Formats: sequence, C-alpha cells, structure tokens
Amino acid sequence: MTPLTPLILQRADPSIRRHPDGWYYFTASVPQYDRLELRRSRTIAGLATAPTVDVWRKPDAGPFSELIWAPELHFIFGAWHIYFAAAPSRAIKDDLFQHRMYVISTMAENPLEGKWSEPVRVETGIDSFCLDATTFSHRGATYYLWAQKAPEIRGNSNLYLARMASATQLAPPSVRLSIPEYEWEIRGFWVNEGPSVVIRQGRVFISYSASATDENYCMGLLHARDDADLLEPRSWTKSPQPVFQTDFEHKIYGPGHNSFTVAEDGVSDLLVYHARTYTEIVGDPLWDPNRHTYVKPLKWNDQGMPIFGRPSGIE
Repeated sequence: MTPLTPLILQRADPSIRRHPDGWYYFTASVPQYDRLELRRSRTIAGLATAPTVDVWRKPDAGPFSELIWAPELHFIFGAWHIYFAAAPSRAIKDDLFQHRMYVISTMAENPLEGKWSEPVRVETGIDSFCLDATTFSHRGATYYLWAQKAPEIRGNSNLYLARMASATQLAPPSVRLSIPEYEWEIRGFWVNEGPSVVIRQGRVFISYSASATDENYCMGLLHARDDADLLEPRSWTKSPQPVFQTDFEHKIYGPGHNSFTVAEDGVSDLLVYHARTYTEIVGDPLWDPNRHTYVKPLKWNDQGMPIFGRPSGIE
C-alpha cells in the first residue's frame, strides 16, 4: 500500500458534513486566516475540485478582525450557522491567544447562496481565550462543545460542554470535561482543543486534539454511554493514550483537528483530519500553510470502540 494523498491541499481544521439533502459541505481554516469559505459536492472526492464561495471576510479592525480559525457549518434551529473563532486587531502585535467565538447565520436553503448575518459572539460565562466550537444533537437536546482557557488551570485550553438555548446562546450550566494532563497532551503547549462528536455503538464519543501544532499534535478520546447525563463529568471516560498520532514511518505528521462524516453509502464512517508531510518548519508552525485535509475510513472493534489506525492510511 502507498500512503494516503491529501483530499484538499492547505486546508487545516477541516469539517465535512453530509446534509439530508445529499450534499457534502466543506469548510476549514484557510492559510491567510482572513475569511470563511464553503464548498459542496455530491461526493467526498468531488469536494477537492468543487468551487469555493467566500461567505464572509474579516473586517480591517475590531473584535473579530484577525486570525479567523476553525470554522464549522451546522444546520440547527432551522437555519445554517457557521461557528468560528477570531481575535481582535490588537492580537497580532500583543498576543495571539485573544480569540473569542462567533457565529454567522443564514436562512437560505443552499448556504453557499445565502445572505449571512453579521457575527454574533457566543458567550460562555468565562471571558478568556476560546475556540473550536462544534455542535451536536442527542436525545432531544442540542449541545455546544468547545475549547477554552481557564485562568486557574495551567495550559492553553480545556474542553467544555453546555446545552444550547438557541443558535447564539448557551443554557447554563457549562461543564469542564477534560484538561491537558497526560505527557502526550502537553508537548510544546498544554492543549485540549478541536473536539468532534460521533455517536455510535451505544456511546457518545468526543475526539480532540492535543499538544503543539507540529509533529507532536495528536488526538485523544472521551466516551460516555449514550443514555448517560452528558453534563455530568463523571459520565465520561478518557483514554490514557492518544488514539491518532504522527506516522513517522510514512511521513504523515501532526494529524488532528478532525471531524466525522459518512461515506456515500450513508453507513460507513469516515475520519476527516489535517496533517503535514514534513517536519522542517521555519518559524511558528501556525504560519506554515501546508496542513492538508485527509479522509480515511473509521473502523470499529468488537467492543464498539473506534479504530483510528494511522494517518497514512496504512494500518
């Protein structure tokens, strides 16, 4: 076997959603961190060449004018929404980690053709660095899952969960599910970020990314029974080892910030993630544009746990 080739070049933090209309929708961080773009296709492979539409561009100044990170497109509460993180204009010269989370919305049937609202900040009750929001619905409730820094906890970000009262407002309480604690979560930076959810085999699974965004970047896993109280931290079990990490043998480095989708058969699960193909990064890895989008099958073992395999696709 030969290693996987990227599906889409220079797109980090990739998110692919299959809507009930049969279209796949793709968004991701662009290397310039200056806009939100969407593309859609009837097939996963077709996303590689699908036309892109810039649905929003950052202003020159203001609270959401720099470093547009990790957008995700979700259809909830009867409309399309893109959740993303952005920093104020002062962030470049003062501190990169000033992000807050925002959402834009459209009522259009096709989000690529919609008129989008101005960004609305999603307040979490903690005024600190936060990013990487995702949403999911389970047993009649819609949840908001994200990464945020807590002043009293060492590190850059932890994982938090709350129910949503609307597309722009959370319903207290919010709970902390995970902090960086294992050796593989604190290489370079103390990080839990980029969460994504898949519900299968009688469990709710949360994948997340850890450590610095170079070859140390890797993925961890939380899981809870699907009938458990998801807002009870004790419902969750955290894997003590990473579930997805650099494949040095096949030169696929720093896999992470994933999403989940299904294949065209509507059944087979797919793992979507970004990774690099080299480690010789000049300067801050954040500004290296070559994090590429990959897609590979997600398999399951006899105990109902996901098998992530290697990012190269060579198991």
